Amino acid sequence: MRLKIKGGHVVCPCNGIDRPMDLLVKDGLIAACGEDAAREESADRVIDAAGMHILPGLMDMHVHLREPGEEYKESIETGTLAAARGGFTDIACMPNTKLVNDNPSVTAYILEKARQAAHCRVHPVCAITPGLCGKGLCELGLMASAGAVAASDDGKSVADAGLMRRALEYAATFNLPVLCHCEDLSLCEGGVMHEGRVATAMGLAGIPSASEWLIVERDIALAHITGAKVHICHVSTRQSVEAIRHAKARGIPVTAETAPHYFTLTHRAVAGYNTFAKVNPPLREPADVDAIIEGLADGTLDVIATDHAPHSPTEKAVEFDLAAFGMVGLETAIPLALALAHKKILTLMQLAEKMTKNPRSILNIDSPGIRVGAPADITILDINRKVKVTPKAFASKSKNTPFGGMELTGAVAATIFGGRMVFDAL
Repeated sequence: MRLKIKGGHVVCPCNGIDRPMDLLVKDGLIAACGEDAAREESADRVIDAAGMHILPGLMDMHVHLREPGEEYKESIETGTLAAARGGFTDIACMPNTKLVNDNPSVTAYILEKARQAAHCRVHPVCAITPGLCGKGLCELGLMASAGAVAASDDGKSVADAGLMRRALEYAATFNLPVLCHCEDLSLCEGGVMHEGRVATAMGLAGIPSASEWLIVERDIALAHITGAKVHICHVSTRQSVEAIRHAKARGIPVTAETAPHYFTLTHRAVAGYNTFAKVNPPLREPADVDAIIEGLADGTLDVIATDHAPHSPTEKAVEFDLAAFGMVGLETAIPLALALAHKKILTLMQLAEKMTKNPRSILNIDSPGIRVGAPADITILDINRKVKVTPKAFASKSKNTPFGGMELTGAVAATIFGGRMVFDAL
């Protein structure tokens, strides 16, 4: 299929492009750019992208697909379709499925199911410890050979510092990044939301900020000792941001991510015992939100990821104490992230770096961006389009979002994956 995109503004951090440029897509590749594409008259479809922005396909490095084992919440088919609707051509899926991704056969299953779905590219993350039990180490070399792009016990923290050190050293021999879920369970056992005035007023057990930043500091120390790279997942506290900033200034090989809900919402969002706002780590205080935003602006936080965590109604429509942690995020990420650009906190180029180039770089995934000969993985954004969040219209099986009904600015107009239009709202 020959596809011509004309009149759009290309923003590509991989190649330093920030200007209007036509594109021609042919046989799954970008065949021409700029004047060469503009001169090309024959195309099966011409997209008028005037007023829109064209980015390399987005990547979300923190997604829960739930398959194998909990397909009633999400499947690889529906999760990748939701990703395509959210503008993502690549996602990395966490290993905490009911058949934990702790052996090569599970990795191979995920890759094959994703190939069949073909809505986006899926990169499996394997477990650090068998069964996520925090004891012993998975065969990380075999997992890397099977297609795992990183290792993580996400959903749990590796409590044993000695074991975590060995994991970092072992993973480094295979150039396998380690994604750190930072949570000291001894400090937050029984907690269901941020420990603070709101939790006290609601009579709910709290999760203190220290439960996160103590393990952040420990894992930074382990990176310093070993020289191995660590990536801190879903940063939610101001102390974590400061620890990461200080570590980077000292040259310690650490990167970090946050999610849109951590720079958009505070713990007040759980008012009325709103279980859709129950996440782990929890929504924090306004000062934490400010610190997260500052960390994104100054480069302390490298990546915006969604931590897409689908749950069924039966797991959310219960008492707050009993409800599952997590919210879906693939289909709301772009309008929430674009708020940072509209407020001039980030330029669109900086936003693109955090959602295209940086996650791929951290996971050692090739990032050719928009250039002749590169795979035609492209996201077209209409950054001024007004959208209303309508969970019933989500492609995801699960609808657990606290943003339902909100009016936001910015939308994905189209997602092109391997030269195919996998989402079209033009």
